[in-house]
Amino acid sequence: MRRPRLVLVHGSLVGGRATWREQRRGILDEAELVVLERPGFEPLPDGCDEDADVPRVDFVEHAAWVAELLEPGDHLVGHSYGGVVALLAAARDGGRLASLTVVEPPATTVALDVPEVSAFARGGEELWANGPRDDPEAFMRGFLAAVGSEFDPPSPLPPPLMHAARVLAAERGPWEAEIPLETLAALELPTLVVTGGHHPAFEAIGDVLASALRTERVVLSGFGHNVQLHPGFNRTLLEFVGRASGVS
Repeated sequence: MRRPRLVLVHGSLVGGRATWREQRRGILDEAELVVLERPGFEPLPDGCDEDADVPRVDFVEHAAWVAELLEPGDHLVGHSYGGVVALLAAARDGGRLASLTVVEPPATTVALDVPEVSAFARGGEELWANGPRDDPEAFMRGFLAAVGSEFDPPSPLPPPLMHAARVLAAERGPWEAEIPLETLAALELPTLVVTGGHHPAFEAIGDVLASALRTERVVLSGFGHNVQLHPGFNRTLLEFVGRASGVS
């Protein structure tokens, strides 16, 4: 039997290989993994200045890029900003997908009537509008605190992280993303929403997505925003993919 093909879309700051390291270690025997490095997040060539070629990162453009890479029967998985990208990519071309999984997507527009979500969105807008863009390390630390990440980067930042921090500051904020819930619901695509039980905004967003799209909903606590590192995540994902594929 052909192994399911999982297309993995990373979020902000950290690229695909680091984001999905536990999946690359743990499920290669059970699934074919396509670990994407979104445009602007490719590793810097040796000797490249960390200030070079900082692109603007836009979820709409990245969703189109991901959609072009999808093959019939793929299982699309997105973490954080990559979850927003995955939702938009599925809306564009979800008819070819076998399933969709989103992990802590900051898709705030789906739940702005929830006070914690609207406050979270305002905090992001404030950081991007008035944050210390002239100090990439401080900007990155403000972002990590806002999303509930436990990552504590070294100081001073090594060149790859300094470049990543500058890319982060050039990102289009996910609070601008309009998620087409009606389009996604009409696809009746098997969908899994996973959150980490650490932040009321992410929990509310997950609950709204689960209700609107009639998805499966899982909370895996203890790893903050990086739920994909939870020891139970791989099994949760593979079991969902099996159900979506019709494999018991």
